Amino acid sequence: MSNHPPLRRYHAPVWDEPLAMEMSVAGRRGQHYPIVDADDLVPAAMRRQAPPELPEISEPDVLRHYLRLSQQTMGMMGISLFGTCTMKYNPRLHEKLAAGPHVAEMHPEQHPDTMQGLLECVWRLEDALKALSGMARFSFQPAGGADAAYTQACITRAYHAAHGDADRRTQIVTSIQSHPCNPATAAAAGFDIVTLPLESNGYPSIQALRAALSDRTAALFINNPDDMGVYNPEIRDWVDAVHAAGGLCFYDHANFNGVMGKIRAADLGFDACMFMLHKTFGVPKGGGGPAVGAYGCTEKLAPFLPGPLVAKDGNGFAVEPGAASSIGRVREYWGNIHQVMKAYGWVAAMGAEGIAEASDISVALNNYMEKKLLAIRGVTRSHPDQPGWRLEMTRYSLGQLYEETGVGGGDVQNRMADFGIDAFWMAHEPWIFPHPFTPEAGEMWSREDIDYWIAVLAHVCDEAYRDPDMVKSAPHNQAVGKLAGDDLDDPAVWATTWAAWQRKHGG
Repeated sequence: MSNHPPLRRYHAPVWDEPLAMEMSVAGRRGQHYPIVDADDLVPAAMRRQAPPELPEISEPDVLRHYLRLSQQTMGMMGISLFGTCTMKYNPRLHEKLAAGPHVAEMHPEQHPDTMQGLLECVWRLEDALKALSGMARFSFQPAGGADAAYTQACITRAYHAAHGDADRRTQIVTSIQSHPCNPATAAAAGFDIVTLPLESNGYPSIQALRAALSDRTAALFINNPDDMGVYNPEIRDWVDAVHAAGGLCFYDHANFNGVMGKIRAADLGFDACMFMLHKTFGVPKGGGGPAVGAYGCTEKLAPFLPGPLVAKDGNGFAVEPGAASSIGRVREYWGNIHQVMKAYGWVAAMGAEGIAEASDISVALNNYMEKKLLAIRGVTRSHPDQPGWRLEMTRYSLGQLYEETGVGGGDVQNRMADFGIDAFWMAHEPWIFPHPFTPEAGEMWSREDIDYWIAVLAHVCDEAYRDPDMVKSAPHNQAVGKLAGDDLDDPAVWATTWAAWQRKHGG
């Protein structure tokens, strides 16, 4: 353990904070408003018969309440190597950009002449993504990666219908280590799914792909690298084989970080691709979201794109509703336009050289981590005999640790949180390797942060061999202890709203 940095003493704030509804005291207010005659504002049929059930709290109480809640949440201010999704620091400048009146106060139906600056930013981001992918057009309507994959499924159907082949081409081919949104969205759109298994080299063989192709093939949906960090070097042959069978090829770029600036989807022959703005392009995910799955395609699929689209019109910018053959909208109005603005800020700040350098750093950090992580007792790597470097992440397994100590991946997650480390992401289902974990450094974390994260994992794994019960009963230094979980499947016990809690517990 001497080659690791010393662990800092950590304990999360514990406030025993009540719910906002439990803090309510009748008559307390944060603001007092003048009494007005409702007859002048709200028609009688629309007036409430009873006041809304809202907490009555003073402004200082509200401020303290949310400050305490924020202190009990590490979020991205801890060291978070989430994995299978590139998580990055979200610059405060971009948050300010999106909160400005030119975005926040825009009405989606106002005239394009009144929002030329905003349209130019959208157009410039599209231009940058076209350069990174080789695609002809982009839509920013899809609200996340799964929504972009669903958009591809709808466009796939529309394309084959336009060629009189939709009834026959009903199969989407993917691999077991593609992101689960690919088969899930294709199935939701009504397609049959053909899933290719992995082989000893870490990816399906071209022979398996060819055996799966037929005149029923509608498209290939694939990640590359996949969610284990394995890059398929035969991908161009895959695309050629699918095209020869009459299918389309969709490149899910959820794992773009390790190859950005290095490869372009169109150069590999893909018909369409998707970028995660809320991950790869520095835009918040989850609580800071919502998401955007930027969907790009070649000219042959452009007539099916959902609108609205932005086009350069002389010295200005115009809004196009989408062609007559468009699949129609996949999101209301402009989609999550404030997130598009943040992504534009990131791209403009990074530039082509910065994006290429970030890719290099993410690959270097991942392989730096791999060498150190594989020195930890109980940690193994997926496909250990596969030659070559992994890209921006590597799938590891704590299966050996579990067999020798009884401590599983979930236990290790909980214990690492006791040292101020955000829990790693294990893996999407299905788990091909037992007790997986898939950290991803990206380009934003320093070597000191990476070393500390590894030191915590090494300490917890060593602790699992010395005192497994200490790890199994974690967390010990967090705002809440380990949840029993016995009642999570009992709808009579859990509640997601205050009203439901009162109804179920007699409040």
